[in-house]
Amino acid sequence: MKKIIIAPDSFKGTMTAEEVCDILDAAVKRAVPGAETVLIPMSDGGEGMVAAYTRLLSGESHSAQVSGPRGEKLACPFGLLPDGTAVAEMAGCAGLPLMGGQLDPFRASTFGVGELLLALRDRGCDKVLMGIGGSATCDCGIGMAAALGFRFLDGEGKELAPYACNIGAVRQILLPEKLELPEITVACDVDNPLCGPNGACAVFGPQKGLQPEEIQPLDEDIKAFAGLIEERLHVPVLDVPGAGAAGGLGAALLASCGAKLTPGIEMLLDASGIDRELESAALVLTGEGRLDGQSMAGKVPVGVSRRANRAGVPCLAVCGCIGKGAEAVLGQGISAYYAASEAGRSMDELRKTCRADLAAAADRAMADFLSKK
Repeated sequence: MKKIIIAPDSFKGTMTAEEVCDILDAAVKRAVPGAETVLIPMSDGGEGMVAAYTRLLSGESHSAQVSGPRGEKLACPFGLLPDGTAVAEMAGCAGLPLMGGQLDPFRASTFGVGELLLALRDRGCDKVLMGIGGSATCDCGIGMAAALGFRFLDGEGKELAPYACNIGAVRQILLPEKLELPEITVACDVDNPLCGPNGACAVFGPQKGLQPEEIQPLDEDIKAFAGLIEERLHVPVLDVPGAGAAGGLGAALLASCGAKLTPGIEMLLDASGIDRELESAALVLTGEGRLDGQSMAGKVPVGVSRRANRAGVPCLAVCGCIGKGAEAVLGQGISAYYAASEAGRSMDELRKTCRADLAAAADRAMADFLSKK
């Protein structure tokens, strides 16, 4: 048999992409002893992006002391590539797992992202590749902007704390006197606009703790805030693809930092050399923690499967669980998908059995594939 490529994302909160690769690799070799495998841990811009780039491009791992989503100090990882580019991920300082299950969408902050950008600037980095997937925040990047020196005032001229709960009260944005930052390229894990039915609050708010009755009011507040951004900074953000990533952090990076928003998965796929490997591959295994309708908007399994489909190589997705709308991925080069577990289990439960569950799902995937050859 030709080689088998294994290119999954991390399973948020349970397993890194490297761990998933190892489990899938073991399943392949149980099914096909002596099989040649190529392991390519992936990331679409969320957790694991720093590790993926530093591994693929022989970079160095570092960390910076910044604020976490609750204001606590933590060591946020970043990488330095041989060409001097810094690779960072907002998940390292404002990611969902850092909330410890205690979600707080109105106060979870991106302040640490701004601190990280300043730390990279002070280190002498001229270019930054920033992944913004896996966020715990819905603050439209107001926390990040505050760390960079922006100030937000209410109708009486009083300064507001930079939290999502105060976005609706902002009437004036004061710019820092001088802001020098590296050239920033943002790796977005989704292409959603800032507001509306496909925007940050409606699509991703619930997983960050927004209740159904809270979604529309915050969405309206963010829409009004976007109008202020355009008026003050002269940068339209409302309908830009990717502006809704990370609870609106995409919009803030675009407007306040002059960043370029790009699909994160495509950037890493290009860097990984997967197209070359596909020329002599028999099968691709990919996956992520939850495969659902959102996977169509820039997530790893669909990005990988489209490359595989282009090369005429079958692709199977082995995932943590399957959610609503997952069937849409079957038209993107994924031949079949397999779930390690049922949706709805607690993170504590998943951590206890996730590795054994994933191994069993991978065994089923390989058995099905071989039975059809």
